[in-house]
This record gives sequence, structure tokens and C-alpha cells, in this order.
Amino acid sequence: MRTIAATALVRVAALLGLGAAACRGGSTPAFQQLAEARRLADDLRVQLAKTSNASDRAVMADTDQESIAFARDTEKAAGAIAVDRALLAARLQSLDYAAEGRMLDDFGSHFAEYRQIERDVLDLAVQNTNLKAQRLSFGPVREAADQLHDALAAAVTAAPPKDRCRVDGLVARAELALREIQILQAPHIAEADDATMTKLEQEMADRQATAREALKLLGWGATAAMTRELDAAKAALDRFDELSAELVALSRRNSNVRSLALALRRTPTLVAACDGSLAQLQDALAKAGFTGTR
Repeated sequence: MRTIAATALVRVAALLGLGAAACRGGSTPAFQQLAEARRLADDLRVQLAKTSNASDRAVMADTDQESIAFARDTEKAAGAIAVDRALLAARLQSLDYAAEGRMLDDFGSHFAEYRQIERDVLDLAVQNTNLKAQRLSFGPVREAADQLHDALAAAVTAAPPKDRCRVDGLVARAELALREIQILQAPHIAEADDATMTKLEQEMADRQATAREALKLLGWGATAAMTRELDAAKAALDRFDELSAELVALSRRNSNVRSLALALRRTPTLVAACDGSLAQLQDALAKAGFTGTR
């Protein structure tokens, strides 16, 4: 891309070269139509940058509100591109600039392909399923695990001295199983491969079974006071399992991982192709001014 100073010199020279140009078909002088064509080409490039940047920000946003806001910015810039492109096409046709018209058509083809991918990126980005799964893991899931810990600690206190060693071992087994599930949730949320997620889910299921078996064994021969605490622990475990299942379902949809993959792998090449077509068009329009006529 030429420097700002060089661009300004080219435009000044172009305007001087077109000062005596004749009108072409209609009441608007050719030099005015060419100046407008240049302005529209410049704005197309600006709007292309805006839609690309807003799309990237929608992918990287931390909240639904931010993702939706950036997605709207993307659509607004894309709408401006549609308007500018239609106006520029009319100007080029009026000027009888067939080569430049083909350059604009090339941009249109590249941009249509980009927009198809961009819509998929934005549809996924605003769902934020991986972020929602992460918030579940760090929030309600952790709270349910802590509630289980508190209930089991109370059950240990209520256990008869003769059973304390056995109870301590089973409580440790149940708590370790839940903490390992929490550890496994993080790679599941970040994982893109279905087979790997399935393996992680099986490991979590095994640990869920371990925790439930430990609570079942704790209930054998439990005192009334201990049973009350174990009932609270079972309720916390039920809540933990319910939230974990919700987390896995969100993680499986993988909207953030998939949108980021598309944004990194597909859109940069398409944006570069769009920008290249517009740069070529800008250069051609800048050179057109030196001849005055075509």
C-alpha cells in the first residue's frame, strides 16, 4: 500500500490532468465521476477492514453481549460495502472503465466467499458455548463440589470413632474423584477432536461412578446424624453430575473453538484476496487521471 504522501501526490496530479477533460454521457463531468469512483474505492477498503476487525473481535469477545455487538458492527460494515460497491459499479460503467469494472467484480466474488465463511464464524461466535461451559466449571460446578466437601466433612465428624478410619478413606476417595472430574473438564472445553472428547467423558464417567460407590459404602451402618450429612452430600453430588452433563453438552457444541478455527484458517486468505482486488482497483483509478481520456 502506497504511503499517505505518495497517494496525495498522485491524486493532485490526477486532478490537474483531468481539469480539461470532457464530460462523458450525462451532466456530471468525467473528472468528478472519477473522483467519486476513487472515493468509493477508498471507502470500500476501509469498510473491508472494519468488517474483518469486528468479526475477529466477535470471536474473541468474553461475553454474549460483546459478541453480539461486534457481530452487528460486522453487518453494518458489510452493508456499507454493498452500497459503495453498487455506486462504484455505476460510476465505472458511466466512465466506460471496463477493466476497472472487472476488478470490482473480482472483489465482489472474493467478498461473497468471505461473507459466507464470516456468517458461519459469527453464528458460532455469538453462541459462546465454550465460554459458557467454562463459566459453569469455574462457578456452579465448583460450588457443588465444595458443598459435597462440606457435607462429607460433617459426616466424618458425625462418624463413630470406631468407623473413623474407614469413613476417612471413603470420603477421600469421593472427593478425589470429583476434583479429578473438575480437572478433566478444562481440556474437554478446549478440545476440538470428537474422539478425544469422548475419551475424556469416559474418564469423567468412571470417576462419577467412583464417587457414587464411595457414598453408597459410607451409608452402610451410618448413624442417624451421619445419614443426614450423607443425604446432603448425595444431593450435592446429584447437582454436580447435572451441571457436569450440561457443561459437556455445551463443550460438545464447540462454538468458540470452531469459530476461532475458521477465523484463523479461512478468513485471512479471503480478506487478503478482497483487499488485493481493491488495491489493484485503486491503482488503476489513480493512473487513469494522467491520460484524461480512455
